[in-house]
Amino acid sequence: MLCFVAVKAQNGQDVEMADTMRSSGKIYVVIGTIVIVFAGLAIYLFSIDRRLKKIEKEK
Repeated sequence: MLCFVAVKAQNGQDVEMADTMRSSGKIYVVIGTIVIVFAGLAIYLFSIDRRLKKIEKEK
């Protein structure tokens, strides 16, 4: 029941920060930075996984 109250409370609100960033084009910089960070993290984790598999095969 609390879930419905929260959804109804958000109907009339606009997110001014998101509108401002979208209008000035800075939202793409934020999204690009997030994508780069997640891609770097994924590459790092896959490289660690490959190294661990190599070490496990040697033992």
